[in-house]
Amino acid sequence: MQKQSAMLLVLLGGSCMSFVGLCMRLIEAADGFQILMYRSISLCAMVALVCCLRRHVSFGHFLRKLDRHDAAMGAMLSIAFATYVFSMLLTSVASTLFILTIAPFMAAIIGWIWIGEKPHPVTWLAMLGAIFGVGLMIGDGIEMGRTSGNLLALVSALCFAVMLVLARRSRKQDVLGGTFLGGVFALFIGFIASLVSGKGLQVTPHDLGIILFMGAFTIGIGIAFVTWGASYVPAAEVSLLVLIESVLGPIWPWLFLGEALSLMEIIGGVTVMLAVIMMTIFTRKALPSRSPQ
Repeated sequence: MQKQSAMLLVLLGGSCMSFVGLCMRLIEAADGFQILMYRSISLCAMVALVCCLRRHVSFGHFLRKLDRHDAAMGAMLSIAFATYVFSMLLTSVASTLFILTIAPFMAAIIGWIWIGEKPHPVTWLAMLGAIFGVGLMIGDGIEMGRTSGNLLALVSALCFAVMLVLARRSRKQDVLGGTFLGGVFALFIGFIASLVSGKGLQVTPHDLGIILFMGAFTIGIGIAFVTWGASYVPAAEVSLLVLIESVLGPIWPWLFLGEALSLMEIIGGVTVMLAVIMMTIFTRKALPSRSPQ
């Protein structure tokens, strides 16, 4: 694949993922665990389909090739998926997506401690800017009663960061196997929690349709496109391209549903994204050419 085509594929994948917030806002009655469970069904199906087609293997062969690295990534992703869903429910779409952009900084610290990848000096300066931006959003969330949602977004970012380091440590070409298992684990979490909470498994056809669409299109196809294109684009450039999710994500709920951004969300979000851009540009020569995603 030519690099330009691969970059467009990554942008397309990030754009697909940007619709998660809008889908979450269109759900009328389903709770977080029901969303997590049904979303995971279509997510697993789509990721498995794409992986089998891309690798030219059968579903049975795909399952047999899953290993402990995929299981570890899946465990982290299942927690990230769960906290991501509840963060979207408890705070604004903008805050969730902007806070999640701090994941590369968390990955840099974890990678340094765990696998000895010393961060570029610029990373520390960029990290201070990102922490400042996140602090503004969390402070704004406290005033607006959204503290728990913002904290869950931080937990989700941490789990995504651990997953990225696990992916780099495993040296796998992509994280589709880990994403599939993350969906499987999340499915069981949602299933058991829905039964235990007494909410049950029944959701309206309207909610079910949106949830299944969200799992297959916004996450399943989105992640598949990003990981596919990332194999042909330097990691630093992938990090910049996928920021389109955080840029477009808050726009759709505002455009279609009138969910406005607060001033602190805008300032904090822009600060975090500028920090990510600065880190990516200045560290691009220090990073390997293959994306950890």
